[in-house]
Amino acid sequence: MKIALGQINPTVGDFSGNAAKIVDFAHRAQSGGAGLVLFPELSVCGYPPRDLVERASFVAHNWETVERIAVETRGIGVICGLVTPAEAKTGKSAMNSAALLQDGKVAFLQSKMLLPTYDVFDEMRNFAPAKSQKLFPFFGKQMALTICEDAWNDKHFWNRRLYTFDPVEALIQAGGNFMLNISASPFWLGKRELRLEMLAAIARNYNVPVVMVNQVGGNDSLVFDGSSLVLDPKGKVIAQGKSFEEDLIYFDSDQLTGEVHEQIAGEEASAYAALVLGTRDYVRKCGFKQVIVGLSGGIDSALTATIAVDAVGSENVIGVGMPGPYSSPGSIDDAKALAKNLRIRFELLCITEIFESYRKTLEKVFAGRQEDVTEENIQSRARGTLLMALSNKFGAIVLSTGNKSELGVGYCTLYGDMAGGLAVISDVPKTLVYRLSHYVNSRRAVIPPASLEKPPSAELRPDQKDSDFLPPYEVLDAILEDYVEESRTAEQIAADRGFDLGVVRRVIRMVNGAEYKRQQAAPGIKISAKAFGYGRRFPIAAKLDM
Repeated sequence: MKIALGQINPTVGDFSGNAAKIVDFAHRAQSGGAGLVLFPELSVCGYPPRDLVERASFVAHNWETVERIAVETRGIGVICGLVTPAEAKTGKSAMNSAALLQDGKVAFLQSKMLLPTYDVFDEMRNFAPAKSQKLFPFFGKQMALTICEDAWNDKHFWNRRLYTFDPVEALIQAGGNFMLNISASPFWLGKRELRLEMLAAIARNYNVPVVMVNQVGGNDSLVFDGSSLVLDPKGKVIAQGKSFEEDLIYFDSDQLTGEVHEQIAGEEASAYAALVLGTRDYVRKCGFKQVIVGLSGGIDSALTATIAVDAVGSENVIGVGMPGPYSSPGSIDDAKALAKNLRIRFELLCITEIFESYRKTLEKVFAGRQEDVTEENIQSRARGTLLMALSNKFGAIVLSTGNKSELGVGYCTLYGDMAGGLAVISDVPKTLVYRLSHYVNSRRAVIPPASLEKPPSAELRPDQKDSDFLPPYEVLDAILEDYVEESRTAEQIAADRGFDLGVVRRVIRMVNGAEYKRQQAAPGIKISAKAFGYGRRFPIAAKLDM
């Protein structure tokens, strides 16, 4: 039997649009000779729906849509993910389910057992778990149908398991000989490799083919890479979908042969593709057509603008230079050169008069006090005000340009450079910003050499450099990786990295002290195992002796 994987990009809550995709891909799969087509987890309503599942009308709309899809896809079996009602006694309103559609109706229904509650996941908040799962027969196979996390608890693969029960093991022991998994598995650097290793281990341990169809696209902070997989019982890849774009993949369930589509390889290429996809989908799914980027002449804004152009097109990007009293002529020239290279509209709005007006207004109340970071922040906030004014006037979304290193230690200004609707590179450490910028220029030289070569500076006071306040970014990023992503102590970091303990402790104090800023930041695109945002939940009012 020929089976197809419909790797689609759904939008949360867009039932008509998601249904149209499912029906279109199903018809294409049927024309291609497939007898069954699989779609991702919660493909009917989009993932993650979060607290939308608490609305009875939202849950009901899932079932109504599935019934319509079933009628419109007669002639081919369709497996798709949807939200279904939970029993009242569970205390939850919904379940995360998968439906097999055949002959115009729902022929089989299975619900998810393992509900993740870590990092960005909080499914126990929204769903009731299934008590059990069953096999279903299809063309001579005993199909073991699982949903995403159900496959992530193999005792042969994980040293530390999060659950006491393994749905895959139970279904195989019950006679399953073909494992299906519909997923919405978010991307982070290294995730595709981990996912492949884990699924290959399942195939080898149970000597069964393993099929995984994954969602693709961006939904809020999450990016889903697709990269759907089919593995033979030895764990060999026999079919694979593209990364970061929709795809339709076929394989033969008897011969165990299929299509292996090209992957985006390499850390820089993968990270860049994820950022472009996440930006494009956030902008479009939120209803915007144009974006605005403040261009300082520095590397962060240059990379953000380049991502924006690849995401929504140069005709939809507005670059804004906002020189102040301490901006160097070179920075203005670099901003202009970038805009020209990217072929985007460029506006130059000087903030010097605005800054002087603020100083004059505050002169009396500030009398007798030295200038300090207050005046620096006024400049940043003047720029933020101008960007948001343009956003209001043109109906365009502002993309903020701060990186993970700055956000981590609070080297950013609330309502200033943090202003905007999407923080594109907020999960990109400064060292990776440089690597991505070199990657961009290796394809087409658009970022001016000076932006790559000059010492990083906010240019908010004379001769200012980031190194006046921060340790070298190679050191800072290593500390942030160990502390934020690995939860290591200052002593462990200093000993293992050979760093000065005082420097490590100072960085950690800055991280802890900047929590109030991060919780007011625009959402960012997650590309690391642990990003700032709702996947890292720390109190603001706390005294941390660490």
